[in-house]
Amino acid sequence: MIGHSRYSLLNGGLHAWTNERHPVNAQPVRRPRSSYPVTFRDGAVADKNYILEHLRDPGVVIVDARSPAEYRGENRRAERAGHIPGAVNFDWVNEIDRTRNLRLRPAEELKQLLSQMGVTPDKEVIAYCQTHHRSAHTYMMLKSLGYPRVRGYPGSWSEWGNSPDTPIE
Repeated sequence: MIGHSRYSLLNGGLHAWTNERHPVNAQPVRRPRSSYPVTFRDGAVADKNYILEHLRDPGVVIVDARSPAEYRGENRRAERAGHIPGAVNFDWVNEIDRTRNLRLRPAEELKQLLSQMGVTPDKEVIAYCQTHHRSAHTYMMLKSLGYPRVRGYPGSWSEWGNSPDTPIE
């Protein structure tokens, strides 16, 4: 989002790393101050207005990374409950393989699950959850699978569900 051309993600995070007994260092590492120029990239973020403009766009699919209960409106975490119209529910925990130290499930398995929901690489995908923490994981999963056009919605349900002017299902 801020223009890094090279980055990596520790699949399974620190959880996998320490469970597999890789070395860790508890001592802080001091680095000299840098002057990295931060430049926001177009195309990585979708705001409320962008989503409103693309609700009926067949080339856009919205992925709700919350739990099924949140998606259905049974677990209410905002003024209004439900989901963004047309969004498909893919709970972020379904991305994780609990038998492999919380690493991402195998790529082909994830692609098949997503494809069955209409989440395909030819579409622009917008991921959201409650506060964009879970959907940030979904964003990275989609990018790791090679989806070329992925956006995150930082406002997520905290904004959408508390805005009286947004439609909900």
